[in-house]
Amino acid sequence: MSMMPSFFGNNGRNSLDAWDPFKDSTFPSSMSNFYPNKETSTFGNSSSIRIDWKETHEAHVLKADLPGIKKEEVKVSIEDEWVLHISGEWKPEKEDKNDIWHRAERSSGMFQRKFRLPDNVKMDQIKASMDNGVLTIIVPKVVTKKAEVKSINIF
Repeated sequence: MSMMPSFFGNNGRNSLDAWDPFKDSTFPSSMSNFYPNKETSTFGNSSSIRIDWKETHEAHVLKADLPGIKKEEVKVSIEDEWVLHISGEWKPEKEDKNDIWHRAERSSGMFQRKFRLPDNVKMDQIKASMDNGVLTIIVPKVVTKKAEVKSINIF
């Protein structure tokens, strides 16, 4: 799936792409009200939580890198029936006033990501697990039968 907007339409399909034209701009965050159905993120910039989303025949699988976060510090929920919400907080390191910092690049504070799930998922069977700082969310898909082709005899 392309992360770029389609200038030629989306052929009638629901778009899961999360393109945000204001992501790197200086517009106020209230501009996001113009794009209510997109994926959103909060915490500095959208690259704060790295997430991979792949679709297999059986499920949608999301993997989020959350180094240093325990599973008790992460909340995964469903909002508005179709929005997957991941949130939590990176705690700042305790500082000693005698410490001399040479570089501080790791972030602390609240984080969240939201994704609108497609219509073909089993909302009541979503599972999440955490292993070595990687949150894995499995969203099973509804299995659809292929349409049967039935021959009609011509008399």
